Amino acid sequence: MKQLKAFYQGTAYHTPQRRIGWLPRLLPTLSFYLKAIAIVWKASYAARHGRYDSIDWHDSSAATVRALEETGCHFEVTGLEHLKGIDRPCIFIGNHMSTLETFVLPSLIMPHGFDLAYVVKRSLVDYPIFGDVVNVRDPVVVDRVNPREDLKVVLEEGARRLEQGRALIIFPQSTRTVDFDPKQFNSIGIKLAKKTGALVVPVALLTWAWSSGKLVKDFGPIVPSRTIHFAFGKPMEVTDRGQEEHQRIVDFIQQHLDQWRGKPSDP
Repeated sequence: MKQLKAFYQGTAYHTPQRRIGWLPRLLPTLSFYLKAIAIVWKASYAARHGRYDSIDWHDSSAATVRALEETGCHFEVTGLEHLKGIDRPCIFIGNHMSTLETFVLPSLIMPHGFDLAYVVKRSLVDYPIFGDVVNVRDPVVVDRVNPREDLKVVLEEGARRLEQGRALIIFPQSTRTVDFDPKQFNSIGIKLAKKTGALVVPVALLTWAWSSGKLVKDFGPIVPSRTIHFAFGKPMEVTDRGQEEHQRIVDFIQQHLDQWRGKPSDP
């Protein structure tokens, strides 16, 4: 019987110092993608043959963290204490910056007893090889063309996943971007929480170490000098129309991004 084994302990995680080999020091992007391709290929093969479950997904995610760290990347993760003891449907709502968080978040969240599902754009489902892994995890798929239709899908399919006992990860931005724009951060996750009574957990992240590519946005250069940050906030109940909770999530993200980038925060 396979068991889920977290790669971290405690309520925070900081990448330990390690010796970096000559290849990742000279060619970090090549070094990482050689490992990442092997991780995804193995997962895809298992998914196509019906042998890829939640624990395998967690393990693939943790392997990606190790591959990034072996390339010289450094993780700083805080707020994991807020994930303990949640015993009801839960929605994680965060900003979306790169491909990195899609790979990494399962290994951070699942050790606390969550089985996860993503809300994803349809292009991820259609990806060669990687799409096999996405599909087998039964995501909620939106087209990112008609916001009204996307909302309907999320409210219906998202509610169904929550009823099945799964937690959802939602990135409400219209597209991934290094610069956080609150005007592009919609309240679709808040609306789902209001409908279902689920808790919402704010997630702030700075994952610019995996930068956007010029030809293929998902696969850009790896920049180990850029520290990777994740912060989880306190779970919240959604009250009234959810405007206050939405603003608290926006503020949580903005304040952490300003802190991580060394910008003065507004009082």
